[in-house]
Amino acid sequence: MHKHTNRSVKPAGFSAGILFTAAVTCLSWVGPAQADEAAKQRGLEIATAVQAQDDGFGDSESAMTMTLINRAGKESIRQMRSKILEVTDAGDKSLSIFDEPADVKGTASLTHSHATEPDEQWLYLPALKRVKRISSKNKSGPFMGSEFAFEDISSQEVEKYDYTYLGDEEVDGIAVHKVEAVPTYEHSGYTRLINYIDTDRMVPVKVEYFDRKNSPLKTLSISEYEQHLGKFWRAGKMEMENLQTGKRTILTWSDYKFQTGLTDKDFNSKSLKRLR
Repeated sequence: MHKHTNRSVKPAGFSAGILFTAAVTCLSWVGPAQADEAAKQRGLEIATAVQAQDDGFGDSESAMTMTLINRAGKESIRQMRSKILEVTDAGDKSLSIFDEPADVKGTASLTHSHATEPDEQWLYLPALKRVKRISSKNKSGPFMGSEFAFEDISSQEVEKYDYTYLGDEEVDGIAVHKVEAVPTYEHSGYTRLINYIDTDRMVPVKVEYFDRKNSPLKTLSISEYEQHLGKFWRAGKMEMENLQTGKRTILTWSDYKFQTGLTDKDFNSKSLKRLR
């Protein structure tokens, strides 16, 4: 969720500090048009760097807990498993399988992410014993009653957005790059996102979402990162708050495993009914 994974855009070797200094100097000395272009270039460089630090993980599996919290504070907890397959020069493939409680047991969500084409998504509903294809024009709908939309749970390829660097600041004591991302997909549920990227680890720590009226809609807080295999950062907790309804969804991860041997066959929509 909100992982830049596109492989078709590779960053030239650069130092984030040098680029930041150069960008600030450039913005100080050029006119508005050039400054705007420099901010867009800097935003793209940051997004590409976020993607680059995650290249090469291969595949991963993990356990997940989804906690739904309504406006009154009442909680509903679901246990899930997650599988992800890295796809070179394309979007990743991901699979989520619900194990508890009984009313959602066996439900499975499959996503084939793409860079410039609409993502492909399917949902298997065991009560109906059928696989439902999610319309490419309805990605803004809620995923399993949560505050995450279907478009939130696909991998966030660099080409899916146009970027603008907005400056540097701090979030909870962490130095961050602030980058605006405007969806290039016409059916996105958002007009724009504001990403706050940890300047040290180059991972997102907060994302602000704006609805189709450009009003604040949701805020995603990402925390409890741990590094795996000496390179790959994975969040232990994501909390999505809907600013318009007061509802929240918390996702927590555990038992990460990497390079377990997953293949394309494990992410086939025709096999969703047979998952255990």
